[in-house]
Amino acid sequence: MAVLILKNISSEGPGTIENFLRKDDIPFKIVEMGSGETAPPLEKFNTLVILGGPMGVYELDRYPHLLTGSRIIREAINRDMKILGICLGSQMIAHCLGAEVHPGPEKEIGWRYIELTGDGLKDPLMRRLATHPQVGDFWRKFKVFHWHGDTFDLPPGAVLLASSRLYKHQAFRFGNKVYAFQFHIEVTRDMIREWFQGTPDKDRMIEETEKIYEECSGRAINFYKLIFRKSL
Repeated sequence: MAVLILKNISSEGPGTIENFLRKDDIPFKIVEMGSGETAPPLEKFNTLVILGGPMGVYELDRYPHLLTGSRIIREAINRDMKILGICLGSQMIAHCLGAEVHPGPEKEIGWRYIELTGDGLKDPLMRRLATHPQVGDFWRKFKVFHWHGDTFDLPPGAVLLASSRLYKHQAFRFGNKVYAFQFHIEVTRDMIREWFQGTPDKDRMIEETEKIYEECSGRAINFYKLIFRKSL
């Protein structure tokens, strides 16, 4: 079986997700939904990944591909597929599960802390994300990369896994196979350079990324080893 990756804008991902899948020879298909590409039927896939974008879930009338992506998410949930939503992808999952998506208190951008909840501490995939890839110790609070201004209510039946100072709902799980992250575990150095190109924060962000990147990308790989390799 294979991984289906839906992109809402060309500049966001798949990043380290694609690198991991290629290295492990896991078949995958990338669909540029924001450019009008059509996704294939889900029959040949066991995992769905939905990536980020600057648009909001509440703008479905302006971005028809979000409506199409939402239908695919609902079908994947009904098929009991493994699902990972990142940033806008997480908000789309929340929307599909009946939660409201709305602007947050302020934009959260850069390398900032999340903290696992009690349920997050018990979750095997979140425990892998929280394990330092070099040292091997477990951190309840650690930095991830953020770039978002919207948030969502926790969907009915979902389990809250992580929070940050500004955004309570940073990560949730629905059932045993659906994971939604506000933050970007998939970022590469090149993606961050591109996103900050022409901004006054570019040099500072590149410097900070160099200091933390190996740790954070290693945490992501820990997570990928479970969600992409194992049966959940």
